Amino acid sequence: MKQLEMIAVKVVEVQRVTPLVKRFKLAAMDGRPLPRFTGGSHVIVQMRDGAAVYRNAYSLMSSPEDTASYEIGVRLEERSKGGSAFMHERVEVGSTLDISVPHNLFALEQAAPRHVLIAGGIGITPFLSQLHELQAWGADYTLHYGHRSPEHAAFAEELLSGPHREHVHLYADSLGQSLDVNALLASIEDDAHIYVCGPVAMIDAVVDAAHKRGLPPRQVHREQFGATRGKSGAFTVVLAKTGQEISVDDNVSILQAIESQSSVQIDCLCREGVCGTCETRIVEGEAEHCDQYLSDDEKSAQKTILVCVSRAKTARLVLDL
Repeated sequence: MKQLEMIAVKVVEVQRVTPLVKRFKLAAMDGRPLPRFTGGSHVIVQMRDGAAVYRNAYSLMSSPEDTASYEIGVRLEERSKGGSAFMHERVEVGSTLDISVPHNLFALEQAAPRHVLIAGGIGITPFLSQLHELQAWGADYTLHYGHRSPEHAAFAEELLSGPHREHVHLYADSLGQSLDVNALLASIEDDAHIYVCGPVAMIDAVVDAAHKRGLPPRQVHREQFGATRGKSGAFTVVLAKTGQEISVDDNVSILQAIESQSSVQIDCLCREGVCGTCETRIVEGEAEHCDQYLSDDEKSAQKTILVCVSRAKTARLVLDL
C-alpha cells in the first residue's frame, strides 16, 4: 500500500456552468505553483464536513502549462454519496480543501498519428486539458461530445468559440442528434487512437464498436470514475500475517469486510479504484479486478489487488495483510 501526498488548497473561483455543473478553481494555500501534470490527469479531492469526510476523483481541466491553479468540473449527482452535494452546496470562494497530487490513468499517446476523443456528459472534463496538449503538438484530432440538451452541454460554448472549434462536434439528444458511435468508428482511419469518457453505457458501446471495427486494444483508451461491479458471489479473504479468515458477502467490498471484522487498518483515499492507495499483494488465489488503476498487464499478472473495489475469482483469496 502506498501513501498519496496531499496538498492544502483554497477555492479562488466558483462558476456555475450548467444547472448541474460547477467549475472550481483551486490554488495552493502557500501560494506556490501546484505540481505539473499531463492532459487526462485527475486529483482526489478530500472534503471535511464535521466528522464526515468525502473523497471524490475529479479530472483536471486547465492547461498543463499553467500550474498557478487547477480547475475541476463537478456535476451534482442525483444519488450523491455526499461529495458532489458538498461541493455544490457548501464550497465557495475562500473554502479550503485537500487534494492529492495529480495522477494520470488516461494519458494521450503522443506518437499516435491521429486522435479521436469521445465524451458523454461530464465526461468532457479530462479532454479539456488534453486539448491544450493536442494543439501544442500540432496533432490531428477531433472531439465528439454527446449530451442530453444544449443547456446541459457543459463547456460547449468555450469549445465552440475557442481555438479548438474546428475540431469539435456536438450531439444533443433533445435535438435528435445522438452520437452514433458505430458510424463514427466505421469512418475513422485504422491507425487512429480512440479516447472515451462518459457514462458506462457509452464507454461500453465505444469499446464494443472499436472491437468490431478491428482496432487493437492498445488504440482504445477509456476513463471511468467509479468501479465496474464484480460478478463474483461471496468468498473468503485470509489475512496472511495473522491467519484470520474473513467472509466477504456479494454486497460488500473486501475493504468493508476487513474494516468490520478485523483490527487491520488499510489506507484508502478514493474507495473507487482510482488512487491505488489500497493496493495489496496477493499471496494466493486469483482476483477479479474491477479497478481503473492497474494496467491490463498488472491485472493479468495477479500480483496485487485494489481491495476497495475488486473481488475474488477463487473461493479463497490470501492477502499480504
